[in-house]
Amino acid sequence: MDPAVAAAAPAFARFDNSYARELGALGVRWPPAAVPAPRLVFVNHALVAELGLQLPADAAEAAALLAGNRVPAGAEPLAQAYAGHQFGGFSPQLGDGRALLLGEVVDVAGRRRDLAFKGSGRTPYSRGGDGKAALGPMLREALIGESLHALGVPTTRALAVAATGETVWREQPLPGAVLTRVAASHLRVGTFEFVAAQGERELLRRLLAYTLARHDPELVGAPEAALGLLQAVVRRQAALVAQWMNLGFIHGVMNTDNMTISGEAIDFGPCAMLEAHDPAAVFSSIDRRGRYAYGNQPVAARWNLARLAEALLPLMIDADAAAAAQRRAVDAASAAVAAFDGHYRAALLRGQRAKLGLREAAGDAAADAADAALAADWLALLQRHRIDHTLGWLHLAAAATGDEAALAALFVQAGADAAAPAAWLQRWHARCAADDGGASSPAARAARAQRLRTVNPRVVARNHCVEQALQAATQDADLRPFDALLAALRRPCDMPPPDSGYDRPAPAEFTAAYCTYCGT
Repeated sequence: MDPAVAAAAPAFARFDNSYARELGALGVRWPPAAVPAPRLVFVNHALVAELGLQLPADAAEAAALLAGNRVPAGAEPLAQAYAGHQFGGFSPQLGDGRALLLGEVVDVAGRRRDLAFKGSGRTPYSRGGDGKAALGPMLREALIGESLHALGVPTTRALAVAATGETVWREQPLPGAVLTRVAASHLRVGTFEFVAAQGERELLRRLLAYTLARHDPELVGAPEAALGLLQAVVRRQAALVAQWMNLGFIHGVMNTDNMTISGEAIDFGPCAMLEAHDPAAVFSSIDRRGRYAYGNQPVAARWNLARLAEALLPLMIDADAAAAAQRRAVDAASAAVAAFDGHYRAALLRGQRAKLGLREAAGDAAADAADAALAADWLALLQRHRIDHTLGWLHLAAAATGDEAALAALFVQAGADAAAPAAWLQRWHARCAADDGGASSPAARAARAQRLRTVNPRVVARNHCVEQALQAATQDADLRPFDALLAALRRPCDMPPPDSGYDRPAPAEFTAAYCTYCGT
């Protein structure tokens, strides 16, 4: 590596690289590749402050730092090793083929966070790839991560995107870029699969101990720590996927190497947002059979968690124990995975009640079933008439006050009768009245409408808006559409700028032909 490239930058962060120190065997120390003309195109200044980082005041120095031409003092770049089930098939070694863990920082709130590059060049895990990333997909990571964060979804986030001044060759030549990503950690289901596949029990034990210290410290020293971790990840992933479903978010490639132990969403290449509500919706170019279709996401998550259970089993089973004890360990792991369904249904219903403006019914199974049916029937109505998922929920706010005109117009625009939602609305109003003691006053209805406006977003990362912004950035070197969309996504419940179109569905012909790609 060129000595000028390896030179340390001015103080940027106080790194404490526990992964490299404690699990260095699960990766290869590796430098980022130098790029010819680094230039910052996006910096997440709020996240910089949250992490307590100090960016160089000089723009050229900051760009060199965040493109990989200068390794920050204290960083120990490392390509992480992991395995993964990709569309059901197991790959025993994947790893960071175009990414590097720079290290960890402790943010101003005392939380340990990973800083990582994506698109920083070839590593020993590149499997023939060039290790590079294009500008468009890296800016997509910024848009989607900030959108999910603003919507309250646990997610990795973009700290910065640096253009590299080089050309990346895919189906066509594209401008290159490096993303700096922030995560609670980059530990994945695939990390555990990698170690388990090697049969390294002691390394698996060390990985478990490290993971607990980072994400579930209350389990450190617990007699059934491996089972406890599995149960915790099941709960986190159930909550995450429930949020995806309520928002209409489609991840697109839910392989086990894209499922985090922390419960954060990660990797947004093939992701998309629903327009017309449709459980079968698929936009990813590589999901040819709909394995990760919108409605299949809970099933895919549970399947992935079963793979985590298999990877952890060597730590749950005492090889010297009686057969009955070993069976109990297997049964406990199976029960932990099976519990996903209940956790998911509970998280989904909590979110749906909020989106319907309803109070919780603590411990009342009959009320839970009735409210779940009310929500399911609403979604079925949206699906039957091909109503926009986001607008369908949004217009309930006005309907809560008795103004059903916008909702009726939505059904008419879809070719349905204006009265199509009438029977369901009657049930919903009755349920709302029950929350209000039998009859809803104007004040109660107004308060409900206001609550609904804070949980049913007006602005989401609509596919056509994202593509328009990325096209302008990559083809015209115009970042104004990206900046404007990003600003709106960070305030999802506010009215967007007039004539922006951020709160309107794409033309039907766009959605019919829309396809997303993994960005490699």
